[in-house]
Amino acid sequence: MKTIDELLAEGVSGKRVFVRADLNVPLADGQITDDGRIRAVLPTVEALTGAGAKVIVASHLGRPKGAPDPAFSLLPAAERLGELLGKPVAFAQDTVGPAAHAAVDGLEPGQVAVIENLRFNPGETSKDDAERATFADELAALADVYVGDGFGAVHRKHASVYDLPARLPHYAGYLIATEVGVLQKLTEEVQRPYAVVLGGAKVSDKLGVIDNLLEKADRILIGGGMVFTFLKAKGYEVGASMLQEDQIPVVQEYLKRAEEKGVEFVLPVDVVVSGGFPDLKAKEPTHPDTVPADAIPAGQVGLDIGPATAELYAAKLADARTIFWNGPMGVFEHPDYAGGTRAVAQALLDSPAFTVVGGGDSAAAVRLLGFDENAYGHISTGGGASLEYLEGKTLPGLAALED
Repeated sequence: MKTIDELLAEGVSGKRVFVRADLNVPLADGQITDDGRIRAVLPTVEALTGAGAKVIVASHLGRPKGAPDPAFSLLPAAERLGELLGKPVAFAQDTVGPAAHAAVDGLEPGQVAVIENLRFNPGETSKDDAERATFADELAALADVYVGDGFGAVHRKHASVYDLPARLPHYAGYLIATEVGVLQKLTEEVQRPYAVVLGGAKVSDKLGVIDNLLEKADRILIGGGMVFTFLKAKGYEVGASMLQEDQIPVVQEYLKRAEEKGVEFVLPVDVVVSGGFPDLKAKEPTHPDTVPADAIPAGQVGLDIGPATAELYAAKLADARTIFWNGPMGVFEHPDYAGGTRAVAQALLDSPAFTVVGGGDSAAAVRLLGFDENAYGHISTGGGASLEYLEGKTLPGLAALED
C-alpha cells in the first residue's frame, strides 16, 4: 500500500484530503475521558496541514442507529482535536449535506474541518452494497485524495473504510502504517519466547485469536472474566463468576491442542472474589477475599486474578522477547480489583521484550492506572482490529488501501 510519505512527495498543497480517522473516544456526560485515539491521528493531520492540504477529518463515534443523535456527536472530539493542533477546527453538523460542503469549501490550505459522525448516515454501516456505494460517492465528492488512518475501524466493511478508497487516490496514514508494522512483528518476524496475555469478559470474543496463536505463541496467559470458562473446563467450580458454558468443549479442545503442541497455557492459581459486581461509579470499598482458583465459594464472583497469580504471570513474562497483551485481568476500573491488571502492565514494563498493548480496555487501563504510555513498545488504537489481524483474517480497510 502507498503511504502518506509518498503522497507528501507528490504534493498536496491546496488539495482536499479526506482523512478517515478513529475518533471513537469514550465520553462521560459529554466530556472525553480518554483522548488517546485523537492524539494518535495528530502526526498524519499535522503532516498534511504542514504541506498545505485542506484536511477533512471523518470518523464514527459509538453506535447510533443510522440517524443523528446528539449523544454521539463528534463535536467534543473536533474541539479536542483543535486544542491538540493549536488551531481552530471547523465542524460540520452533517456528513455529506450543506454543512459539510460549506465547511470544506471554506477551508484554506493548512486548515482542518471535521464532519459529523459518519454513522449518522445509514449508508456508512449498511450491508447493502448499493446503499454503501451511494454514501461513498457522496463522501468522495468532498475530497480529492483519501488517507486511511482509522486503524480501529479497518476490520469493518463500512463505506468510509472500504468503499471510499476505491473512488479516490488512496494512501495509508502514519498510524495505520505503524500498526501494520507492529502486527507483522507479532505474526511474521517474531522474537522468541513469544508470550501472549489475554483477558476481558467473554472467551467467545477471543476464540479465533487463541486458535491462531496456538500455532505461533510459546505461552498464553489467561485472565479476566473469560478465565472462568477455562477453570470450569478443568473441572473447577467457579461460583457465580461469569461463565460461557457452551464454550467449555471448545476451551477443552484448545487446552488439549496446547499440550500437544508444547504451548504453555497458564491459568490463575488464585482469584479475588466478592459477593457481587462492584459499583464502578461510587468505587466504595467492597471487602474482597482471595481464594484458590480451584476453590471459589458458591455465590462468589471472581473479579480479578489474585496476588500469587500476578507474581506467577510476571515471572512467565520476565524472559519473553515478544509480548502481546489484550484484555484486562479484572475489573480494573475499581481499585479493589485493579491489582492483576496493574501487575501485568508493570510486568510488560519490566520485561526487555518488544511489548504491544492491544488497544481497547487494555490501553484504557494503562492510562487509568497511571503508566507511562511511551514506555511500551506500542499501544494499539484498535483492539478488535488487532485481534482479527492476529486471527489471520483479511481486514477490509487494509485490503482497500492495497493497490
